[in-house]
Amino acid sequence: MEKIAWVTDSTAYLDEMLTNHPDVYSIPMVVYFEEEEFLDGVTLSLEDFYTKLEASNTPPKTSQPSVGAFVELYNKLAESYDRIISVHLSSHLSGTVSSSTQAGELVDIPVHTIDSRVISFPLSAMVKKGIEAQETGKTHEEIVEYLNDLATKCDIYVLIGSLEQLHRSGRMSGVQKLLGSLLQIKPIIQIKDGKLDVAEKVRTQKKALLKIVDFLDEAHGRSTITELFVLHGTNTEEADALVDNLRGKYPDIPINRFPLSTAIAVHAGVNTIGISWYNE
Repeated sequence: MEKIAWVTDSTAYLDEMLTNHPDVYSIPMVVYFEEEEFLDGVTLSLEDFYTKLEASNTPPKTSQPSVGAFVELYNKLAESYDRIISVHLSSHLSGTVSSSTQAGELVDIPVHTIDSRVISFPLSAMVKKGIEAQETGKTHEEIVEYLNDLATKCDIYVLIGSLEQLHRSGRMSGVQKLLGSLLQIKPIIQIKDGKLDVAEKVRTQKKALLKIVDFLDEAHGRSTITELFVLHGTNTEEADALVDNLRGKYPDIPINRFPLSTAIAVHAGVNTIGISWYNE
């Protein structure tokens, strides 16, 4: 049987299954605080990041892993694997997919780069689903096709913790027009076709969360949802309350909360909260 290495990036939250899986590798995003450069999750933990963020006057920046960093990892994996499936955050939000694709052309091992069109734990979930497909004996062609299809089936709705941060990071082009009325409005941001989009504008946090749950109800009426992900920053109490609320409403669906990665918190702010699921 072919030995496949799975690669993702540090915007994916690695839960216990992924952390302990011998064939899963994560390439770190680069985070800059003023002049200092850190590797997300390697030389900068999420806790350190939040501490630094509070102390820093200038907003941090991020950049994708370089082509060179991918080449180095892929060459190393070529020593013990036959093939690499590399699943990364949306190509509309970062150049990581492009770095991986370019690196794949420079190494001797076949690399299949997948644009997940998502971020955070939905990206991790996609890797897990790919591994499950592999375990059921699917070929790499079937797995790649399955993952590309899955990339069109994820819903993510997020209340951004800091719109100003999102705007400063240049990730908010479609949302620009809202800046004038930001004080009164909470936009619900949807990741649609891999891009940030305004799904709805509401007045309060409470109404916004109710509206996100409405989106979920609609999706639940149309398709099968086997798992729900609550995504959050430092606002764990708010996330726990949302999980409890959803569990009361959907007792049959597994619901867990997952922290946003450092690289995402840089752009979205520490009080970001959202819900995501796959429509299968």
